[in-house]
Amino acid sequence: METGGGLADEAVGYRGPTACAAAGITYRQLDYWARTGLVEPSVRPAYGSGTQRLYSFRDVVVLKIVKRFLDTGVALQNIRAAVQHLRARGFRDLERMTLMSDGATVYECSSPDEVVSLLQGGQGVFGIAVGVVWQDVEAALSQLHGERVDTGETLVGHNPQDELARRRRDRAV
Repeated sequence: METGGGLADEAVGYRGPTACAAAGITYRQLDYWARTGLVEPSVRPAYGSGTQRLYSFRDVVVLKIVKRFLDTGVALQNIRAAVQHLRARGFRDLERMTLMSDGATVYECSSPDEVVSLLQGGQGVFGIAVGVVWQDVEAALSQLHGERVDTGETLVGHNPQDELARRRRDRAV
């Protein structure tokens, strides 16, 4: 059994109950969000009854972001627009992003200057540092079970590849 960061994110999936535990949501929310297309499992969708959905690490990060927005009172339709925007961008550099909201609109800020200019607008805003959510999900999943996509083997306490740490190391060299 492999543990640690040996497997690429795409090689490991997380079943619904694991995704729920890591994102802090109920299975009912997960099911509704998958059926309505808000956050669909990118590793393996459900094909009728009896099949297990498998969520990627990034899917679980997005689930946790959705949960944080809901907890702060952002309407689901506004969150849906933000998730569609992130999906259209291919989730590139997700962990370096800060998502801000004034309660109605969700803004993507990829630099400190963008955050400052939004704050200078005068309205009350809150932000989600996606890198922090990324680390929270990583810590939660390291305590839970993943599943190898190719063999179906259960990975106990699988810690997904720490892409953020790898990028920091690469940048430091």
